[in-house]
Amino acid sequence: MAGGRAPARRRAALAAVITLILLASVSFLLSATATGSSSSSSANSPASRLAVVQRHAEDHAAVLAAYTAHARHLSAVSSAQTEAFLSISARLSALASRLSVSTVGALEKEVKAQVKRARSLAGGAGGAKEAFDTQSKIQKLSDTVFAVGQQLLRARRAGVLNARIAAWSTPKSLHCLAMRLLEARLANASAIPDDPPVPPPEFADPTLYHYAVFSDNVLAVSVVVASAARAAAEPSRHVFHVVTAPMYLPAFRVWFARRPPPLGAHVQLLSVSDFPWLNASYSPVLRQIEEGNRDVALLDYLRFYLPEMFPALRKVVLLEDDVVVQRDLAGLWRVDMGAAGVNAALHTCFGGFRRYGKYLNFSDPFVKGSFSPRACAWSYGVNVFDLQAWRREQCTQQFHRFMEMNENGTMWDPTSVLPVGLMTFYGKTKPLDKSWHVMGLGYNPHIRPEDISGAAVIHFNGNMKPWLDVAFNQYKHLWTKYVDTEMEFLTLCNFGL
Repeated sequence: MAGGRAPARRRAALAAVITLILLASVSFLLSATATGSSSSSSANSPASRLAVVQRHAEDHAAVLAAYTAHARHLSAVSSAQTEAFLSISARLSALASRLSVSTVGALEKEVKAQVKRARSLAGGAGGAKEAFDTQSKIQKLSDTVFAVGQQLLRARRAGVLNARIAAWSTPKSLHCLAMRLLEARLANASAIPDDPPVPPPEFADPTLYHYAVFSDNVLAVSVVVASAARAAAEPSRHVFHVVTAPMYLPAFRVWFARRPPPLGAHVQLLSVSDFPWLNASYSPVLRQIEEGNRDVALLDYLRFYLPEMFPALRKVVLLEDDVVVQRDLAGLWRVDMGAAGVNAALHTCFGGFRRYGKYLNFSDPFVKGSFSPRACAWSYGVNVFDLQAWRREQCTQQFHRFMEMNENGTMWDPTSVLPVGLMTFYGKTKPLDKSWHVMGLGYNPHIRPEDISGAAVIHFNGNMKPWLDVAFNQYKHLWTKYVDTEMEFLTLCNFGL
């Protein structure tokens, strides 16, 4: 009996355990369901929502604290970098003061190392650069512009950009216009007479108002002449001497034969071949061009021969081909040039910008000893030249001397005629009132409308010329209103006017 009861007790104990396990499982499931139901019902309570909002606020506070710490770090980095830049600047200034012809080779590596370090610091500044002051940013932009200019100069000398620059400055439509005009002359040569063997007396009359324009852009020149004549109080007293390349002279003759200057103004059309004295034996410009210097553009440099080109004249106003005349310019002939004044021009300097130091190489001993880097620069566009003072001061001879000294292109960039003009007329330039000449319509979209409307001449200097598609829309109409849109060749050449 006893042996039979033991297995029965074990079975009963096992059944009890299984029962307890089942009861515990059921109890757990019921409690879990109750808890879930309770949680679900409490999730929408105000206390729960407040807890969520509090947690989000705490998370964002932590993020803001991290940003604050990062900003403090950037400020410290910026301060350290500023000190580093000042230190390198002082070292470079000291090196520059030690530079001379004999020491350039020895100091070149040291200068390059300091410049490399400065660039490395600037490149790694990251977010700290936002802490720099406005003057530092302006200086960095100025340095960048200078560096890009130097790169462009090297590229031009290597011949890499010559074709692209030519295509940009003289678009297909202008080439088309010149070719159409030449075709018209060939098709009907008798209808387009050459200049008379004896020039009209107005061309050499010193009592009239004489202008010189050097250009191969017939459309641009037509706008200069038309706008100046229409703005003049006495148009018949204004004479325009247009000098172009020999290959474009027939095209100019066709244009002005079909569209004579308005209101009785006079136009004389000339080319380099009309001045036989202008040859390589006399002019270093011609000699350098014949020797293969592609940086020197003859048409640009011809302005330095105004007294020889027009020996009977006493004063000439030089106009660039990208200007529009809005007011009578006769008053320019009454500008007081002073005792030694040869040139009257708009002075363009402000603060430390646009001074001689920007255009000339003051590491050259001659430049350093002859000119002040702080002297105020001026601009071409509208220039009054007293040819009598020019002859008296022998400015052309001085120009020749400077051209010979810069044959290797180390004193200034020979692709620009402004630096040698600054040298030739140093101490001989009278400032023009700003109302005579407002610049920047080819690069600055923010010129004040009142400055434009009050200007005697507006100047589209810059890359965005008014005859290009990239011209500023707000300025373009100031130029196109003087274009003779009835000339059939403009339609044929797809001018978007």
